[in-house]
Amino acid sequence: MSQNFNTICAQAGHAAATNDPDVTSSIHLSTTFHYDATGEPPTGWLYSRENNPNRKHVEGLLAQLEHGTDAAAFSSGSAAAHAVFLSLSPGDHVIINNDAYAGTRLMLKDVFIPWGLEVSFVDLTDRANLQSSIKTNTALVWCESPTNPQLNIIDLYALVDSCAKRRIRTVIDNTFATPFLQNPLLIGADIVMHSTTKYLGGHSDLTGGALITKEKNEWWEKIRHIQHICGSVPSPFDCWLLTRGIRSLAPRMKLHVENARAVAEFLNSNPSVERVLYPGLSTHPGYEIANKQMRAPGAMLSFLVKGGKDDAIRVAKSVKLFTNATSLGGTESLLEHRKTVEGPDSPTPDNLIRLSVGLEDAVDLINDLAAALKK
Repeated sequence: MSQNFNTICAQAGHAAATNDPDVTSSIHLSTTFHYDATGEPPTGWLYSRENNPNRKHVEGLLAQLEHGTDAAAFSSGSAAAHAVFLSLSPGDHVIINNDAYAGTRLMLKDVFIPWGLEVSFVDLTDRANLQSSIKTNTALVWCESPTNPQLNIIDLYALVDSCAKRRIRTVIDNTFATPFLQNPLLIGADIVMHSTTKYLGGHSDLTGGALITKEKNEWWEKIRHIQHICGSVPSPFDCWLLTRGIRSLAPRMKLHVENARAVAEFLNSNPSVERVLYPGLSTHPGYEIANKQMRAPGAMLSFLVKGGKDDAIRVAKSVKLFTNATSLGGTESLLEHRKTVEGPDSPTPDNLIRLSVGLEDAVDLINDLAAALKK
């Protein structure tokens, strides 16, 4: 029976992969499972690195939320990205947006370029840059939209169409948007990636990642094989926590977005703020494209403090309600001076502060930022 997004989320922990009578899913902590003398596991389970009832259940749920045919859960978002790049071959060329998540850029620079991948870091907000960057050995285009942390918007329709015509695979990091706001597989992307640590888990208490595929093809089977043999998989408890988090995803995202809009509008009118980077503002250069491919602009935003690095750090130190911490997508609001986290080689402006707007009262969040910006 076809179900709507809210129903899928609310029923996430119900009727799990086993026949347990529990209303919510049980946690299957066993590392190994009984099989008969022939070596055939009668229950379908053999060893938890290969599969586990909790992981199978949450993978099916993730595939359903992103309109995919299959999903693979990993121990982190970085582990999921690692599996994608490892599925390529030395000599293959990868194109990635130049303002992508710092951890992904560092992985490519420190691990996969020495391993043999050729990588181009490109401003993909300009469609012409993609065309001019494609080579005969281009195997993959990886991108985020919105990007982390500058909230640039890439036209996914145009990107996917260009790549499909050249039979170039596309992977979209959908962590900022979540399946509540955007479904790249419906646009035509090959694979969607998530750091499930963030909004999908939603409570800052698990680390995980996931890949969801449009098709179960040879490439996907290779990625699945990497998941099984390399073992970067989430624990049964983390899978259970992720399922638990998804149950409240829809109402959480509604309030996240509502609060972020209010905070963005306040910052946009504050004299101590140079610029607000939020695709929900009509002044954002990607506003029209965001409206085309997203249901709402999300709950992540960044802003540039008037002045420089020291002024931005002063604001970050002055907040009381926001927590200075990395990561995002939890119920609590987080703030960080992103350039300090990313390092001196980062393309992020020195005066940029990134916000993960949580579920507190928007008035309290605005008052906290107003006081910090006055100091």
